[in-house]
Amino acid sequence: MKRNAFYGMLLGASILTMSSKQAAATIKFSEYNLPNGLHVILQEDHSTPIVAVSVMYHVGSKNEDPNRTGFAHFFEHLLFEGSDNIKRGEYMKFIQAAGGQLNANTTQDRTFYYEVLPSNQLELALWMESERMLHARIDTVGVETQRKVVKEEKKQRYDNTPYGQLINVIFENAYTVYPYRWSPIGKEQYIDQATLDEFMTFYKTFYVPNNAVLVISGDINETQAKDLINKYYADIPQGIRAIPRPTQVEPIHTAEKIDTFYDNVQLPAIILAYHIPKQGTDDYYAIQLLTQLLSQGKSSRFEKEIVDKQQKAIQAEAFDLGNEAPGLAIMLGIANMGIKPEDLEKSMLTEIDRVKKEGITEEEYKKLENQAESDFIEQNQKDQGVATNLATYYTFQGDANLINTELDRYKKVTKDDIKRVAGKYFTKENRLVVYYLPKADSHKDMAHGNKPQPKPQVKKK
Repeated sequence: MKRNAFYGMLLGASILTMSSKQAAATIKFSEYNLPNGLHVILQEDHSTPIVAVSVMYHVGSKNEDPNRTGFAHFFEHLLFEGSDNIKRGEYMKFIQAAGGQLNANTTQDRTFYYEVLPSNQLELALWMESERMLHARIDTVGVETQRKVVKEEKKQRYDNTPYGQLINVIFENAYTVYPYRWSPIGKEQYIDQATLDEFMTFYKTFYVPNNAVLVISGDINETQAKDLINKYYADIPQGIRAIPRPTQVEPIHTAEKIDTFYDNVQLPAIILAYHIPKQGTDDYYAIQLLTQLLSQGKSSRFEKEIVDKQQKAIQAEAFDLGNEAPGLAIMLGIANMGIKPEDLEKSMLTEIDRVKKEGITEEEYKKLENQAESDFIEQNQKDQGVATNLATYYTFQGDANLINTELDRYKKVTKDDIKRVAGKYFTKENRLVVYYLPKADSHKDMAHGNKPQPKPQVKKK
């Protein structure tokens, strides 16, 4: 339901909405496969003369070679360089000249491209995405250009942004085996070291029709759309390389892990990260409602108790990323001036323990149900939101119709389920604790003979 604020930097936004009445109604769509393996989903909606065209490739940072991290995100940029039939620098110009917008984003699990255009420009978007899939321009000029772009993005969004290293620090320390150990931005030295042949191999392996889903949502004629899809995609050859998928299994964590990280921040932060099941499982839905209980809205437990009443934090939130494989539930608190991170940690753990011991009230439960329904409807009020959800449900769970039925899974969660998952997953043995501290504190620690601990420390039971 919720989007992580820190991952939000990777996500694009749509500007075009349907009516709330339509969003609440069943979303009708059709789907089929082309002979080359491309899965197609069509959702016809004539409420506005707008169409969203999107392609989701089932490749994210977890599919990368550990010695070549950052490839998936790099390709998100590289594939705007143009194609055999689109000159360098003209990709965005075509869409903007047609009155539309476009963007792309990368996560640990997939890469997503989209255009939102007046519906009479449907063919333009389909042609351009087919060019990306078949004829992308991958050459020395483009690679060198995007190397600079990606490095600059890393500096701006991660290296020179307060708490910008937070996600990197969490995942690098929370995982020991599974390739969520690095975030999509990757390491710039690997992009520098990569050869043009390596980039071509990545493209031919993952950017193939049998590793993608094409979704069109909006003001379309389905018959016409199918003709255009056949025109631009039917002749694209199926990929012949084996598509690598992670086979590692992250071991069960049996001891609390503690890490200290120093950064250019003014206020210390405390992070608690708990291993949780993958999206789509019953416990995952209960955990999502639990994180909402803790931090969604002004009346949430973290906000009322820790931010307002105790005034120990200027910000306290809980969220999960909804990963395809088992992921993390993350609690983040940024301490108020003069508050020790250990004191803030104690208050956050107290609120978690309250759920374990006391459960939640009927009033809180009703509020969570209403929030879940409101969030679910809001996601589907935009053509691009519909396209994103259809692609995501199909790619990760093989069921695009979850766009109509997933809310029922939230409604099945009981108060007892929320209390149970708190006790099962939010345990000391199952968590990573990160003290995210100002660099000035590092000097103080050294002056007092306390050596900073840049690597995780395991705290035995």
